[in-house]
Amino acid sequence: MSESLADYLGQVPIFSNLTLEDLQTIEKYMFFNKVEMGEFVFKEGEKGDYVCFVMHGALDVIKLNQHAKPVVITTLAKGSSIGEMALIDKLTRSASVRACTTSGLIVLTRKGFEMILKLHPDIGIKILKGISSLLSINLRKTSDKLAEFMPPLA
Repeated sequence: MSESLADYLGQVPIFSNLTLEDLQTIEKYMFFNKVEMGEFVFKEGEKGDYVCFVMHGALDVIKLNQHAKPVVITTLAKGSSIGEMALIDKLTRSASVRACTTSGLIVLTRKGFEMILKLHPDIGIKILKGISSLLSINLRKTSDKLAEFMPPLA
């Protein structure tokens, strides 16, 4: 693979406001994880303390519906992030993630992120802004989707 980790991270929306030097600094706080088809990255309700960035492959995000039946709410591919809320809060996972294909993930633990914040606060703040932007976009999409199912005003 000719693409460096920093080059790859530059394609991830959360890191879009980081320089190449910033990306080279944070890559040492991350590691690679291979997930086989059908394997869960994590399950809804589990404690979350890391975020993953999809390097290759495809993964389903699965949520239990009101009848406790699993439904796929989206499928993620290269450049997507998974579990970014784990860096912000200490709550359990809000959904499950299962690999549709063999997938490569770059993992950043909460501890690694806290080290970035401590040793490189300017980079940490840029990452927090990227996460905030992504969460805002996701909230808007969710609100739009919810509005499709709501009854109109009389």
